[in-house]
Amino acid sequence: MTLLNDKVAIITGASSGIGRAAAKLFAREGAKLVVTGRRQAALDAVVGEIEAEGGQAVAISGDVRDEALQARVADTAVSRFGRLDIGFNNAGILGEMRPVAGLSLDGWRETLETNLTAAFLGAKHQSAAMGQDGGSMIFTSTFVGHTAGMPGMAAYAASKAGLIGFVQVLAAELGRQNIRVNALLPGGTDTPASITNAPDDATPEVLAFVEGLHALKRMAQPEEIANAALFLASDLSSFVTGTAMLADGGVSISRT
Repeated sequence: MTLLNDKVAIITGASSGIGRAAAKLFAREGAKLVVTGRRQAALDAVVGEIEAEGGQAVAISGDVRDEALQARVADTAVSRFGRLDIGFNNAGILGEMRPVAGLSLDGWRETLETNLTAAFLGAKHQSAAMGQDGGSMIFTSTFVGHTAGMPGMAAYAASKAGLIGFVQVLAAELGRQNIRVNALLPGGTDTPASITNAPDDATPEVLAFVEGLHALKRMAQPEEIANAALFLASDLSSFVTGTAMLADGGVSISRT
């Protein structure tokens, strides 16, 4: 039996990276999907790949900071597939990366709105759609701002650390509805949004440095983080809620 048989899931940031890998994995595990992101063509490609393997998915493009989009995505899950069981709130940005003294207010706000406020909007509408039937909500956070401070990443760290506090409160609020809420904290992951793929930073030296921070001496592939999200989405984690679960290749504990 597949782990998500007959479940309905929302995945944000699904056009590439961790979100794309999770969408394909969740579909293979039996879930019906509503995927969202900024790029309609990229989302359509993901849906096409899922349908080619016999799965079902709907793509809705837009900005996760838009409450109307978040409401539409949750409503579509219910209207198209009859229910909502899983919300994987994965969309996020690195944002403006400068020392605090040089960080613009617009850059600060954009990062917090994309990484934290959008998560609130997702939770608001997804929890209402789940109702009393239970479910699993997952939020992609990070080790940055939780187990490590990294220069130039103040807005990113603040937004992602804020997610952990938000997850704890949400888990306490929704536990009586059997809705589990967890944060997933990846380490360095080889995605288009990774710092190692930024045009100004994508050098072999930077890649080697980032890999060396991890106990495993490598970065994760998106599929590896998707597997961790699958655990939190499925009944394998039926007594796991309110956690900040590291899937970070040992970057939080490595000093070598």
